[in-house]
Amino acid sequence: MQRNKPPAKKFTSLPALYSPGVTPGVILSRRHVALWMLTLRLHPKEHHRIAAGHLWVYRDEIQELPEAPPGTIVQVESADGLPLGSGFYNPLSKITVRMLGETVEEADTDFFVRRFRQAVEFRQRFLPNEDAYRVVFGEADLLSGLIIDLYDTVAVVQMLSAGMDVRMPQILDALRIVMPDLTGIVERNSAQTRKKEGLPFRDGPVWGDVPSRVAFTENGIRLEVDLVGGQKTGYFLDQKLNRRVVANLSKDRTVLDCFCNVGGFALNAAYGGASQAVGVDSSQMAIDHARHHAEINGFDNCTFEQANVFDLLREHVEQERKWDIVVLDPPSFAKSRSAIRGAHAGYAELNRTAMKLLSPGGLLVTASCTQLVPKPDLMEIIYREAARLRKRLRLVHRGNQAPDHPVLLAMPETQYLKFLIFQEC
Repeated sequence: MQRNKPPAKKFTSLPALYSPGVTPGVILSRRHVALWMLTLRLHPKEHHRIAAGHLWVYRDEIQELPEAPPGTIVQVESADGLPLGSGFYNPLSKITVRMLGETVEEADTDFFVRRFRQAVEFRQRFLPNEDAYRVVFGEADLLSGLIIDLYDTVAVVQMLSAGMDVRMPQILDALRIVMPDLTGIVERNSAQTRKKEGLPFRDGPVWGDVPSRVAFTENGIRLEVDLVGGQKTGYFLDQKLNRRVVANLSKDRTVLDCFCNVGGFALNAAYGGASQAVGVDSSQMAIDHARHHAEINGFDNCTFEQANVFDLLREHVEQERKWDIVVLDPPSFAKSRSAIRGAHAGYAELNRTAMKLLSPGGLLVTASCTQLVPKPDLMEIIYREAARLRKRLRLVHRGNQAPDHPVLLAMPETQYLKFLIFQEC
């Protein structure tokens, strides 16, 4: 049955504090906020997912959409009045409330300091002595819509929700308190998700000194990334441990790294003693950076080529070239459910063609960052394509995103990266 709701009034700015029943824009004391916090009530039976710990409340789950500016903190309760916690409200978004994991009356600098300290302590425990890692991973750190990466002494922030975007000054202040060694902060706010939140695109330094390239190390390899003009937040940190696995398997082997970005698996293979490591990517800018990384690390066993990966793999099949290890680490093939079928076809073709290039006993290293294609589906695709080619594969390793990208059990959306290694036998 279609639920009829009054249209939500559009707001483009957030007053300092807002209370229902009081003229918007009036500044209230914290005591009044606690008394007058706007409450949203869900439809019957819609509270179970939120009560179990999921952090997104969708528009069609709410009985009535009040007039309140994007980013307002609201209280959420079930149809019978059970308190479910508070979150950031945005009537412009399909994800209308982003829960904060507890009842929060004010998301000020102190709030972010507490959350950031917890996040940093967690990373330092699981990834000690790293100078590049994800400090905040949105929902997994109970900070829905906020991504923060650290590269040496420069932080990159990405705000994917209105609730975070309007609190950018508090977020920056908290970062500088928790991480006093920071020398610069960059915002990379051009993700398409911001359109769904009614937010503009913004990129560039927001505090301190940000050099054209920031240097850091990964698995003993020196890297230099462009945090302002590079992809996303500068580098794909989630494959850190998986790249180390490939390095350990590469000694005296030939390695083809597809979708290599700025070096990735090819550099790690070279570091691990590969007889030949070749990286391929369609972006000439990425290839230029990858070549620079090979040069500054003194890797004469590592080369890079600009090409369409699908076309190059077909050419290698026609040329009957063979590789000991083929690495597939493509970008996401599906951002929406309507694209899932095409994603399955893309993974099928990619893995099928790569299997044809394997030397006897060779390794197929295949990854997927498409959250909408879960691991069982990817396994089924690879099994089906191996059967078509009458190849026998055995799974020898499976990995996930690195610990600085933790998975919130109640939110399958936070588990996206699949990493599998098969051996032909």
